[in-house]
Amino acid sequence: MISWQIAAWILLGGSTVLLFLGLPVAFTFLVINLVGAMLWLGGEPGLVQLARNSVQSVTSFSLTPIPLFVLMGEVLFHTGLAVKVIDGIERMISQVPGRLAVVAVVAGTVFSAISGSTIATTAMLGSLMVPVMLSRGYHPTMATGPIMAIGAVDMLIPPSALTVLLGSLSGISISKLLIGGVMPGLILSAMFVIYIVVRVKLDPDLAPPSELEEYRGWEKLRPFVQYVLPLVSIFVIVIASMSAGWATPTESAAIGALATVVLALAYRALTVSKLVAALSGTVGISGMILFIIVGATTFSQILSFSGASSGLVSLITGQGFPPMAVIAGMMLVLILLGIFVDQVSMMLITLPIFMPIVQAFGIDLVWFGVMFLICMQLGLLLPPHGLLLMTMKGVSPPQVRMIHIFQAVVPYVVMSIVVLALVFFAPAVALWLPQVLG
Repeated sequence: MISWQIAAWILLGGSTVLLFLGLPVAFTFLVINLVGAMLWLGGEPGLVQLARNSVQSVTSFSLTPIPLFVLMGEVLFHTGLAVKVIDGIERMISQVPGRLAVVAVVAGTVFSAISGSTIATTAMLGSLMVPVMLSRGYHPTMATGPIMAIGAVDMLIPPSALTVLLGSLSGISISKLLIGGVMPGLILSAMFVIYIVVRVKLDPDLAPPSELEEYRGWEKLRPFVQYVLPLVSIFVIVIASMSAGWATPTESAAIGALATVVLALAYRALTVSKLVAALSGTVGISGMILFIIVGATTFSQILSFSGASSGLVSLITGQGFPPMAVIAGMMLVLILLGIFVDQVSMMLITLPIFMPIVQAFGIDLVWFGVMFLICMQLGLLLPPHGLLLMTMKGVSPPQVRMIHIFQAVVPYVVMSIVVLALVFFAPAVALWLPQVLG
């Protein structure tokens, strides 16, 4: 009989080592699950059970919003409507210190409300706006930092595929989790704008003022009314339909995806080739996520069957630590993990252990889930392996070096930690909106 301690070392330790060695997430958990099935599920019958569990894990109706949310973002980017949104926002923002950086943050916040992909938002804004900012004399840190930071906020503001994934893997209400991330996300966006304005006021060389083409009257408002408001209305419809109980998260995602396609058709921006490209991108991203879910769900089951889950939970809850201290320790673990592994790996490694402890302590699951999202958002920005740092380097001109990107992201990481602490000490920041919207 294998003790739960050895089981924990084999399953958790083995998966962590394989991830650190660079094996893709899905294959890491496939290897560990095969070992676990042989050791704890009875050999060959265990492998049959493994296959059966895998099929059941991806036929869950709660996962349907993932491809629909991804499709919204893919249609937006392949049709070029994203560029129209930037133009509409740029005309509305008058001359302020670091104006283009402020435009990037505001535009990124709007994209967060109509796109489910952090990488797509960062890549699109980076490729469009970084060359323009550099040509106008912006320092590389001021050109890249705001775009990476607001790209990470995409995870907090719905629609977000990773939020749906977190909710489905953890058992937290997906609709409440989606709505709970809105306030922290908007607070972060506001903090970024304030930081940019103050920083450039103190050091104008970071973002020299440039000639601003002045628009008057309707010409100033036209792109905003024509493109930004209709696209933001999709976000309002998705949130309203969920919070009012008119539609499930899946139905709300379907409404959002349909509205995005209809708008793209109305603007005559959606051709057959662009629709095929958007659908191909959606299939690729969704397939990867669903493949990971197969491994994650089965891993949790084997971890529980081996006794490792209950053993670890009993060990931690039996130490007599206050629940808040345990939660703070969990957040620290997530931040440290974010330095080394991607967001999905963070979920797969920690959720099977964290969720039973959180439930044992009677902690509010939505509050915990929102803090988990902020920690994952931090992981996107943490050097040296943050996914958005690599994305920004990939789309930036050659004069932007990796050291610039590392320097650029530091103040935004600090602000994200401040918001994490704010949610920790004032849970209402995350819970107020889900409660108000019912």
